[in-house]
Amino acid sequence: MFEILPLLDCLQLYISQTTQKQLNVVISVVLAMSGRVTMLQTIEL
Repeated sequence: MFEILPLLDCLQLYISQTTQKQLNVVISVVLAMSGRVTMLQTIEL
């Protein structure tokens, strides 16, 4: 499941090490979510 994390290595030239670590955390959490996950949000005008 976490095989995607090494793919971030190609971004090393373009993002800082801190940003890469943050992306690792975010991606790990998103991959670990179970059940139905949606990012839809209603916008009220």
